[in-house]
Amino acid sequence: MTHAFETLTPDLVLDALDSVGLRGDGRLTALSSYENRVYQVQLEDGTSVVAKFYRPERWSDPQILEEHAFAAELMAFEVPAIGPLVLNGQTLHHFGGFAFSVSPRRGGRPPELDDGEVLEWIGRFLARIHTVGARKPFVARPALNVQTFAEEPMQWLLAHDMVPLDVQSAWTRGVEKAIAMVRQHDTLNADAKRSDIRVLRLHGDCHPGNILWTPADAAPDLGPGPHFVDLDDARTGPAVQDFWMLLSGDRQQRTRQLGALVDGYEQFREFDRAELALIEPLRTLRLVHYSAWLARRWTDPTFPANFPWFGSSDYWQGQVQMLEEQLEAMEDPPLVV
Repeated sequence: MTHAFETLTPDLVLDALDSVGLRGDGRLTALSSYENRVYQVQLEDGTSVVAKFYRPERWSDPQILEEHAFAAELMAFEVPAIGPLVLNGQTLHHFGGFAFSVSPRRGGRPPELDDGEVLEWIGRFLARIHTVGARKPFVARPALNVQTFAEEPMQWLLAHDMVPLDVQSAWTRGVEKAIAMVRQHDTLNADAKRSDIRVLRLHGDCHPGNILWTPADAAPDLGPGPHFVDLDDARTGPAVQDFWMLLSGDRQQRTRQLGALVDGYEQFREFDRAELALIEPLRTLRLVHYSAWLARRWTDPTFPANFPWFGSSDYWQGQVQMLEEQLEAMEDPPLVV
């Protein structure tokens, strides 16, 4: 079967932009994105834009529009996020069977996460994102919890026979044990009656690849510092979700990195230390969710080409080992800052 994205030709991209009044000069550059298709497009007037074509049947129009509204809200509060342009009175457009948006092009480089000052700067801007995110809830977008990131993905993978039989029992046991441990945290339970930890609108996928860094000595009009891109995974969840993917290394290194982030964060917003106990449960949820994310997109030719190791018994045995490591990590004392 032909995947939908195989019909997204350069001509269709240019015609889609033309439908909203943007005339491309024929030069397109595909940008790194597995979930959607994203292109830098040169326009006839000498400027360039970034066109994002959403993966069909992933998000509904109301969910995409909530992403756009969140980005607009952040920019209105002068938070350095990059949101879609309003064209013909709209930010979401449709052409050739695809939903798409167009954003201004913004350059930058990956942040130096071994630099404490950089981490502190990122922490300040995360606090500003969360201050806006706490103003009101998402209505259409889902929450990050054990049901959406572990139970449903596990059930889907088993129902579609994605886990080889020689590993299936061990993997299922590992996921069930992990779910039981994560469920001890009411914040990550959709059916919990109450939680002492507040949830809010988040970036949701705050890893280094989604932060563009402009050096501090750059021209003022470039807006030095971090600029957050790709709110495609924006969800409701605890604030620490936007912290832990920026941490790496051994416990001492992660503690130092987290301390710098929190130092910056608390210049604008208080951080609840109780959330530190959620870091390893959140990492565990992402581990389960990631396997289902790959499996659900396997008919997209981009995925077998870029993830050839996925689906083998070796892959799933590796997942079993990582689940065992996460079970141990969730029993360890949380980081302290």
